Amino acid sequence: MNINQVLEKAKQLNVNERALVAHCLISSLETKHDEGVEQSWAELAELRYQELVSGKVASVSWDDIKKKVKG
Repeated sequence: MNINQVLEKAKQLNVNERALVAHCLISSLETKHDEGVEQSWAELAELRYQELVSGKVASVSWDDIKKKVKG
């Protein structure tokens, strides 16, 4: 299968499947993996989740973020 065929097949996937393919392709370019990075990200994600659940921090909508960035 050539690159054009691969791209045409990929276009037939839904958005979530295309995102996963993109992630896998980008990840395959990485040649060096730091030990413990995934564990650190998982711990940070859990901490942030607990902060949201406890009310320690409040979420911000994507629309509010875009408005703030655009000024």
